[in-house]
Amino acid sequence: MKRFVIVGLGNFGSGVAEALYQRGHDVIAIDINEDAVDRIASHASRPAVGDAQQLEVLRQAGAEDADTAIVSTGDDMTASMLSVLALKDLGVDDIYVKVISADHARIMKALGVSETIFPERESAFNLASRISEYGVLNYVRMAGDLSVQEMVVLDEWRGKTLREIGVRNRFHLTVIAVHDTETDEVSVPPDPDEPLDATDTLLLAGTEDRLEELANMADEEIRERLEES
Repeated sequence: MKRFVIVGLGNFGSGVAEALYQRGHDVIAIDINEDAVDRIASHASRPAVGDAQQLEVLRQAGAEDADTAIVSTGDDMTASMLSVLALKDLGVDDIYVKVISADHARIMKALGVSETIFPERESAFNLASRISEYGVLNYVRMAGDLSVQEMVVLDEWRGKTLREIGVRNRFHLTVIAVHDTETDEVSVPPDPDEPLDATDTLLLAGTEDRLEELANMADEEIRERLEES
């Protein structure tokens, strides 16, 4: 379980909060508008009313222990900038910011945020899915229950072929492509007899629950590795 702090609970921010909470994560949800907080209260571990530009508000909400922050303050660029600075002062370095323009994105990048999000390009659900597990690099929800996920190669799979691993039989997922991140070469369709390397990522298609099962395995593996280091 990871701890997330969501600043700004409009449609996008509340959507991210709800999706992360449903995945079992600790979600701190902050907005200056009490009605917005009330609407998300049942989908957050710690809903809080307050101005997230203020360090004390963030501290009281428990934001300093967050793994990741998502700042979604609507059209108020100043609020997003000051919230980012306050979060960084607390030691939260992994910050995603919803932006409203290319200029806004450039300013956020200059402040050192992890990523800027244009909501018209990425849904709240997709962002939540992508950032909630350590091993997941990209996640896109398709029609119905079908989703596509890019993830790292598990330790136990390195040096083995797709045929040996049997992803389809074990997890009921289809490997669409293998991406060698070192050479940027993408194999579509992938060679089932080519051994996988640590620099490879897999593009998988399947149902949400099957993808989440595999993502959890990657997440646990990476967490164990981080604890050992």
